[in-house]
Amino acid sequence: MRARGRDIRRKREQMGYGLRRFASQVHVSPAHLSRVERGQRGAQPEVIKRIADALNVPVADISDP
Repeated sequence: MRARGRDIRRKREQMGYGLRRFASQVHVSPAHLSRVERGQRGAQPEVIKRIADALNVPVADISDP
């Protein structure tokens, strides 16, 4: 889960999104998104889908194997 979170954070930062702005875009709290990125919390499938869509990557790229 930590590798997925790092991938999400890296891609989010590459796209120029701050944590709060991106969290708002994917309809989660900044605290929740931060915990997902740090591997401290999993995300529901619908949240993963919104994150993938916002990052313009396939869901498989940010889903647990």
